[in-house]
Amino acid sequence: MNIIHKAKDTLAGNAGFQQTDTADLRGRTVLVTGGTLGIGFEVAKAFAESRARVLLLSRKVEHGDDAVSQIKKLVSEGADVHFVECDLGNLATVKQVADKIDREEDRLDIVVADAGVGVNAFALSSDGIDRHFAVNHLGHFLLINRLLPLIRSTSKMPSTPPPRIVSIASELHRQAPSSTRFAIKDEVMEQGSADMSGLTLYARTKLANILFTKFTLVERAIRPSGDRIYALATHPGAVHTGQQDQFKEAYGQLFGQLLKAVTVPFMRNPEQGSLSTLWAATSDGVEKNGWQGCYFTDPGQLGKESNQAHDAQLGENLHNLSEQLVREKLGPDGLLPWH
Repeated sequence: MNIIHKAKDTLAGNAGFQQTDTADLRGRTVLVTGGTLGIGFEVAKAFAESRARVLLLSRKVEHGDDAVSQIKKLVSEGADVHFVECDLGNLATVKQVADKIDREEDRLDIVVADAGVGVNAFALSSDGIDRHFAVNHLGHFLLINRLLPLIRSTSKMPSTPPPRIVSIASELHRQAPSSTRFAIKDEVMEQGSADMSGLTLYARTKLANILFTKFTLVERAIRPSGDRIYALATHPGAVHTGQQDQFKEAYGQLFGQLLKAVTVPFMRNPEQGSLSTLWAATSDGVEKNGWQGCYFTDPGQLGKESNQAHDAQLGENLHNLSEQLVREKLGPDGLLPWH
C-alpha cells in the first residue's frame, strides 16, 4: 500500500507560491466544500484573507461555527465568511442547498470541491450508495450542476476573471482497480463495494474527480457552451489532516494507529497541502496557458494522470452512471442541462 508520495517539504512547480500570494479576490464570492477542517479550512482562510466572500459547506454545524470563528480571528481585517450546512452524501439535501445558494447569491466566482471521506471502511450513504462515491464524487456532481447557472452568469459580468471550479483529487487515483468501469450502478452500491478496502474505495473516487473535471465539466458543459469557465483538478500532496484518524476504522484500531504513526511524520501540513489548490483557483497562469481540464500536483506543476484518468469511455460511463443515480433518487428534474 503506497500512501506516502513526497516528503512534506518538497514542492515542485512554482515552489515559491505561498498562501499570501493568493490573488486579491475583493468583490468575488467563493464556495469551499469541506471548508471547516484540514485543507479546505486552509483554502477558505486564504480566500478570506484575500477579501473574498467565503461560503463554507460542511456536514457538521459545530465544525462550521468553529471554523467561521477561527477565520474571523485569524484574518487581519473583517472576514466575510459564512457557514452552510450540507451533507454531500444526501442528494436531496445537496439539491436544496445548491438551489438556495443560487437564489440568494449574486455571483459565484470559485468553487473548490474538497469535502470527502478519506481512507475509511465501507459504509452506505443515506441514499444507499457507497459513501465514498456518494460524498467524494456524486454530491459534488449534483452541487456543481445546480450551481452552473450562477457560475455562468458570473462569467458574463464585466471586468470579471473567468470563474474556476477546482476539484481536489489525489495521486492515489492510480490505485483505482483496473476493473473499474462505472458501467452499472451495482459497482457503487453494496454489491460491488462492500468487499473493497478503504484505500481502493478512496482511490476510485479520486479517479472519478479527475474524470468528472475532464469529461463532464470540460467536454459536456464548458466547451459546448463556449463558457469563460475553467475546470481543474489538483493533488494536495500527502497531507496530515483528520482523515488519518479514519485509518482505524478502515484497518482496525491496532494497525490503523500504527499506519497513522508511520505515515504522518512524512506528510505535509494542511497549509502546504492547500497551495496547489489555491494556485489553481487564482493564478493568472491558468488562463495565460489555456490550462483547461488540467490536473496539477503542485503550484504550476502539471500532473501525469493514469491511463484510466485519460479514458474517454470511462469518463462517459461515469457521467451516465452519475446522471442515472441522481435521477433515480430525485426524479427527472434532479439535474439541470449541462450546456
